[in-house]
Amino acid sequence: MTRFTLDRRRFLGLALAAGTALAARARTPGAGGVSLDEATLDQMAEGMKSGRWTAEGLAKHYLARIRTLDRASLHAVLEINPEALDIARALDRERGAKGPRGPLHGVPVLLKDNIDTGDRMQTTAGSLALVGARPPVDAPIVARLRAAGAVILGKTNLSEWANLRSSHSISGWSGRGGLTRNPYVLDRNCSGSSSGSGAAVAANLCAAAVGTETDGSIVSPATSCGIVGLKPTVGLMSRAGIIPLSHTQDTAGPMTRKVRDAAILLGAMAGPDSRDPATAGCKAHPDYTVFLDPDGLKGARLGVARAFFSGNRGVIALMEATLKALSAQGAVLVDPVDVPTADYEKAELEAMLYEFKAGLNAYLAGRGVTTPIHDMASLIEFNERMKDKEMPLFGQEYLYDAQAKGPLTDPAYLKALETCRTLSRQGIDAVMDKHRLDAIIAPTGTPAWVTDLVNGDNYGTSCATPAAVAGYPHLTVPAGFVMGLPVGLSFFGRAWSEPVLLKLGYAFEQATKARRAPKYLATLG
Repeated sequence: MTRFTLDRRRFLGLALAAGTALAARARTPGAGGVSLDEATLDQMAEGMKSGRWTAEGLAKHYLARIRTLDRASLHAVLEINPEALDIARALDRERGAKGPRGPLHGVPVLLKDNIDTGDRMQTTAGSLALVGARPPVDAPIVARLRAAGAVILGKTNLSEWANLRSSHSISGWSGRGGLTRNPYVLDRNCSGSSSGSGAAVAANLCAAAVGTETDGSIVSPATSCGIVGLKPTVGLMSRAGIIPLSHTQDTAGPMTRKVRDAAILLGAMAGPDSRDPATAGCKAHPDYTVFLDPDGLKGARLGVARAFFSGNRGVIALMEATLKALSAQGAVLVDPVDVPTADYEKAELEAMLYEFKAGLNAYLAGRGVTTPIHDMASLIEFNERMKDKEMPLFGQEYLYDAQAKGPLTDPAYLKALETCRTLSRQGIDAVMDKHRLDAIIAPTGTPAWVTDLVNGDNYGTSCATPAAVAGYPHLTVPAGFVMGLPVGLSFFGRAWSEPVLLKLGYAFEQATKARRAPKYLATLG
């Protein structure tokens, strides 16, 4: 396990050496000697159908890339599934005897390390406090992926405890996994908290990955790592068996290189679950690829949320070019529209701290007696006892704040929750009603910042909060580059509007084809 110190010069030196090595290793032959770089799920399915590839061959290919590319310096993957190759071989035999289960049959998928798997892997949220304690069963979304034929290849690193530990945290860092680096420029941050999932997909360490989001934790690493990220409507898929942060905002979601791949993964995971009451009104579709249309922008009314255009001149120039591309595809731009966030940002954190304590305590109780910590209080005590390993770079003030909160019946919590729900949902719904919009668009965020081991994160402008607090869907698609760093375009809108967002995002992707594979540069200069 790599440990990082506060020595900035040493950090840059390691990045330079790793960048040279990674650039030399980036293109590796795939299964059967054919390159799998940037391969889509459809291409993998066709390759396995034709006999060019096998599930076992795909798994071996990605495992080899993880051993070389990832372990050299990216540190996106925390743990490999020791049963992955056995599962892949069994799926190959099943394909030969019965045919494929669907488009995910034999496809290697990585999971964020806060998603339970009832196998020989651990689920730790990146914390040393949960090392050695394995969950008893799969999270429902994992069971769905396995039923669809996916090969669960391993677990990805993340911002520890989904980045709600310290106000000075470093995204992509965990006590268990160290720091995940951005494959485009190694001294840049991946953002978080689904840092490892974003980096792994960008670096072609898997066919696809699953992340989780509370506020920006899928879409922010997706834009920083130049991939597609979809945060679904809260309740579209089960959150049971996922280490919680906020039961009103948490959701898992797909992270892929292409929009169609995200639609395939979403269809496999979406659906109701008796363990998660939020899914009671779930409006899931078994196949989201039917909504994809290369002409999907024609006549679409898109609200341009100028408040999220950052002061970065490169981002502004890229977005102006993006707006022209959208118009050229027939979109009707309503420019500008106002989606306010300032009225509920403080209330969001207040509600989140209450929910984090209640949710984590309940989750840990369900993990059983083998778990070394059993509540927020014992987690805090563990971190203090292991502070040389758990807190060498930043503290745990958010854990103290959460521990000080009372039950979910507290008037302060109820008031904060009502403020969040009412203002965020009214903000999105009102502007969409007023302008008859199909979606709201904005740059997902600013380019990836230089990782700062002293001062912590520097997120810059992001449009993640409105949809996150409302529990509404949010899709980001690669839009281009600023100084060699990727920037995504966001589409967000009403609850259950995933079909609309996927249609729009797919049409934009097909028209622009903006994604480029990373080059593993050490630094920009």
